[in-house]
Amino acid sequence: MQMLYTALAMLAAYLVGSLSFGVIVSRAMGLSDPRSYGSGNPGATNVLRSGNKGAAAATLVLDALKGYVPVLLVVLYGAPWGMAQGSQGLVGLAAFVGHLWPVFFRFEGGKGVATAAGVLFALNPLLGAATLATWLIIAFFFRYSSLAALVAAVFAPFYQLLFWDFGPAVPSIIVMSLLLVWRHSANIGKLLAGTESRTGGKVRTPAVTAAPAGHHHPTQHKHSHDAAHAERKRAREQHGKGAKS
Repeated sequence: MQMLYTALAMLAAYLVGSLSFGVIVSRAMGLSDPRSYGSGNPGATNVLRSGNKGAAAATLVLDALKGYVPVLLVVLYGAPWGMAQGSQGLVGLAAFVGHLWPVFFRFEGGKGVATAAGVLFALNPLLGAATLATWLIIAFFFRYSSLAALVAAVFAPFYQLLFWDFGPAVPSIIVMSLLLVWRHSANIGKLLAGTESRTGGKVRTPAVTAAPAGHHHPTQHKHSHDAAHAERKRAREQHGKGAKS
């Protein structure tokens, strides 16, 4: 029965994780769908590129809570149902996977940074704090949210193993870290190429302004003048040849 309870808790956590709050908050506040601009990621960092800090903050908090609350419920009430640390880790992983591939949003989800942080805080508050501190330090000095997320994801399992132990929830933490790094594969390429956008930058859309009717670019006038001059020159040469003959 313990496996059944764990499976049901994982299903519930996945459904909660499938609530893409970046999209929900943006729609509620009359903003564009975050999947349509910037990185295309419905996470807090990309929502911040819209210029609306309130929407970004709400997305960050809600995405973290959907990882934190399901795990916390299992931590607090799961023991009588036989759900211990292993089940807690699996429930957290399910919520994280829900964020990556949300069933309610055509499986087009985010990268899971805030949700993973919420899971870690519920599993081990000190681990969550250490991982968050790592993210903040890297983000502050380098101004790259993706780089901060990658470093924090790599360090999280090592923090657990170094300062605590290899508990039943560690495999779930490792899988989350690997998935998070994989979801940032495009960002890794941009970081190496030096084209990654920095934290807090607004989306810039190139404006194309059509020229007024009847207005021609100066270069077009120059080309037209040169062509007419060449045509007159050829006409004079042909006229000269006719006169000689």
